Amino acid sequence: MGWILFLSLFALILTGMPIALAIGFSSLIILSMNDLNLVLLPQRMFVGTDSFPMIAIPFFILAGDLLAKGNVSKRLVDFADACIGWIRGGLALVAVLGSMFFAAISGSSAATTAAIGTPLIPEMKKKGYDVPFAAALIAASGTIGVIIPPSVPMILYAIIADVSVAQLFLNGFLPGVLMGGILMIYSVYVAKKKNYPIGGKFSLKNIFNHFKIAFFGLLTPIIILGGIFSGFFTPSESAVIAVDYAIFVALFVYRDINLKQLYSVIINSGITMAMIMFLIATSKIFSWVLANWSIPSEIANAVLSITENPLLILLLINVVILIAGIFMETASALIILTPVFLPVVEQLGINLVHFGIVIVMGLAIGMITPPVAINLYVASSITGESLERLSKQILPMLLLLISVLLMTTFVPLLFY
Repeated sequence: MGWILFLSLFALILTGMPIALAIGFSSLIILSMNDLNLVLLPQRMFVGTDSFPMIAIPFFILAGDLLAKGNVSKRLVDFADACIGWIRGGLALVAVLGSMFFAAISGSSAATTAAIGTPLIPEMKKKGYDVPFAAALIAASGTIGVIIPPSVPMILYAIIADVSVAQLFLNGFLPGVLMGGILMIYSVYVAKKKNYPIGGKFSLKNIFNHFKIAFFGLLTPIIILGGIFSGFFTPSESAVIAVDYAIFVALFVYRDINLKQLYSVIINSGITMAMIMFLIATSKIFSWVLANWSIPSEIANAVLSITENPLLILLLINVVILIAGIFMETASALIILTPVFLPVVEQLGINLVHFGIVIVMGLAIGMITPPVAINLYVASSITGESLERLSKQILPMLLLLISVLLMTTFVPLLFY
């Protein structure tokens, strides 16, 4: 049953069928072959979305879209520019730092890439930066969007693995900062090599002025994460508060959007939410099939029969995660792979929060690995540069991010 399930899934994906439908149809094949009542399909799909913690997903998406629609990202970029723009290649550093700031608001890699790339790439082009490099850097920095909390994939993993969202959020900070730090180091190296320009002079007054302008945007993650970690509200409640705050800031503080634009943002977010929730629903029947035929435990036994060395198994899992990220978008791969790997990591005694950070990081890196490189597609649409040119520039950044992934995987004492 396991072979039929996975082979039919990948065969359907290769035909070009949307992944959510491919997951549902592959599960339906197994149900039909075993003469099970097909009422299980809609029943399990409903159960898959009938979860209070899952409320956080659509609301964090909406909050990120609201803040991205306004000029919050532009204000964050200006503040980052005031802080570090005076260094050679400062705008490249601003791209990374701005992405880290926005990551603490959006919870989405693609949204982070679009929000930072739209105002910054034209400015970098004007200052003499190579456009493919600028676009690739912002796409690579966008991967931090799901590592520094809040993070939609982390919420998904927490629901599947039954672990604390707050613990995942808390342990996402350091890996996210390391990813940003290594991209900054690479940016400085490229800036010196290509003699990119130095920005304006360092000025505490300028930093303070831009801090005041960006204050309400910077306050967003403090409200969201401060409330979660202090125990004032749950992650699900924090997502609703984030939407309320985003509407207040966009409509009444910065006045970047009007009621008509607010309606448009809600509709577009609703479409995104519907796609994600449908994917989660079809994945629930897929997970039920896996569990009913004990497929994950069989996979675990097969893996452990080869080796019981946790380092080798973690390396193998990392390879599978990175390959999955090449062909599948994050949510789909996360929903499919998590139930398969959990029995293995549990038998090895690996911390499930640690594993959650590893699998989210690996799949986030997949957002810059063609052909399913969502961040590169976003950056390409902003610049008009071909995916081939961006892919050449992204390669060293990809290797650097993989090195951070391996560090997070094999040196967990640094993080937990």
